[in-house]
Amino acid sequence: MIIAIVGPTATGKTAASLELARAVRAGKLPGYRDAEIINADAMQLYRGMDIGTAKVGPEIRAEVTHHQLDVLDVSEDASVAAYQRYARADIAAIKARGNLPIVVGGSGLYVRALLDVIEFPGTDPELRAALQAEAERVGAEVMHARLAAVDPESAARLEAANTRRVIRALEVFELTGRPFSATMPRREYVAPARQFGLIDETEPLAERIAARTEQMWRDGIVGETRRLIAADWGKTASKATGYPQCEAYLRGELSADEAKAAITLATSQLARKQRSWFRADPRITWLSPSRGGEIVSMLGA
Repeated sequence: MIIAIVGPTATGKTAASLELARAVRAGKLPGYRDAEIINADAMQLYRGMDIGTAKVGPEIRAEVTHHQLDVLDVSEDASVAAYQRYARADIAAIKARGNLPIVVGGSGLYVRALLDVIEFPGTDPELRAALQAEAERVGAEVMHARLAAVDPESAARLEAANTRRVIRALEVFELTGRPFSATMPRREYVAPARQFGLIDETEPLAERIAARTEQMWRDGIVGETRRLIAADWGKTASKATGYPQCEAYLRGELSADEAKAAITLATSQLARKQRSWFRADPRITWLSPSRGGEIVSMLGA
């Protein structure tokens, strides 16, 4: 069994996962010797991005083994396909040790890539360049018609004007001999799993997010941002919520109060997107943050 604890940011996923791991270690969930946690927050993959991503500290990692933290330099671009490969290997190793794998995070695509039947076909730069050149020569409508002939499902889903996606669908067909639509994710687990989502239906997250922003500011997110800039962070890492606002503060474009307000707003917007993503999955059992500790009793039921 794989357990996943998902949901919007600032809803207590980390606390719930640690409580579950400690309960497993205490023998409250028969059949497992211990529990280990697999991160499913794309920005926590990066080394040095600790304060802004609310990453667990060394003392917690010494208590409970965590995987997929600090595995990328900030100059690298995160890859869902690579994450799927390595995180699934982590799960296999955890199970081999007789332990319970607990997936924790709010990056919806990463969670699905890990838990669900989903393929990530490779790419061929030369083939893609040839398709792009052809599109420039014959036009978007012709390329879309070509896609419709080999993959009508993808063609129906994509507008002809979305040339980039049309070319990607044609590239996948040329490489694999299968329609791009066949690689799309299905709500089908690759291995037995249960998902628990934390969300507060009665109280907005705004106050909790604002308080967390203030704490991050006190903890030194500005200094962390300065170090990341000096490390020549890449386009993926530099877009993580909280850091662009700190960068604007360092450039003198925002005051401290303006930067903190901007971080709170961006985090709230992220939480809404995460909520919409996970709400679409009917397999998730939803709990309020205060009930996160009930997961072990629900698993034992």
